Amino acid sequence: MIEVTERLAGGLLGLLVGDAVGVPYEFHQPEELPSFEEIDIQQPPGFSRSHGGVPIGTWSDDGAQALCLLASLLHCGGLDTGDLARRLLNWANVGYMAVDYEVFDIGMQTQKALARLRNGIEPLLAGPAEVGANGNGSLMRVLPLALWHRGSDIDLVRDASGQSRVTHGHPRSQAVCAFYCLWARELLAGTDQAWDKAANRLSACLSAHPQLADEAEFILAPARKASVQGSGYVVDTLWSARLALESQDSFAGVVRAAIALGNDTDTTACVAGGLAGIRDGIKDIPDAWLQRLRGQDLVQPLLGDLLDRL
Repeated sequence: MIEVTERLAGGLLGLLVGDAVGVPYEFHQPEELPSFEEIDIQQPPGFSRSHGGVPIGTWSDDGAQALCLLASLLHCGGLDTGDLARRLLNWANVGYMAVDYEVFDIGMQTQKALARLRNGIEPLLAGPAEVGANGNGSLMRVLPLALWHRGSDIDLVRDASGQSRVTHGHPRSQAVCAFYCLWARELLAGTDQAWDKAANRLSACLSAHPQLADEAEFILAPARKASVQGSGYVVDTLWSARLALESQDSFAGVVRAAIALGNDTDTTACVAGGLAGIRDGIKDIPDAWLQRLRGQDLVQPLLGDLLDRL
């Protein structure tokens, strides 16, 4: 039996470790990657890693934004999109919650949203809302909301949607974030068939959130299971994470499977790794990966505050 504290710690550290392990493999096609067994936090000799100037064990924008969200939730006692927006701007401007205060990657839709925030647009209207603006930038950071939240499913869906709108305003991104949080909630409870139960939970919430109804059906269409690509499209990232979790029974296996899909490896591994950390607990994260994770001074106080809420 995995204790809830182990699942919470596994979720937070799992997303950061998955992100950090995935960073050097980003932008590579699957056939360009090392073998499954060679995918590691330290790349094999001869592999041309992405972000070559970034030290091994460093999380990217995924982890930094996730920590911005967690810090905001803990400080405000709930989702405050104005506070979250200020923290995201501080991340982009001065490296808040980034390892070494260095920001080395910002997604295109997030850049547009941040520019709108700087120009005084209110946070819930800042995220681009066209259908082509459904990158995975709000999904990659949302897991701390599920780790922190104690409210109803309807409230969790509302907050997952709200935090998305700060940078990704289309209902599709909002619906994916909402479903992902409900999926995480099932894993935190240790239930079997967590994906299916999360889908039922989301369905039960849609009368209160009708703007998500059509998108919920779209994102959960079973045919998507056969066409995952590890891309930066928010729906594909969700299904890529599902494939990694269902195909592997260990944290390391899930992260390797996520990275083996290629393309947006850091975000796929972050999204899948957070859930694997919940499912399998912090003890299943390889010690060698945890020891090489940088920025522990940023993580541990937030993790302590999160666990103190139990």
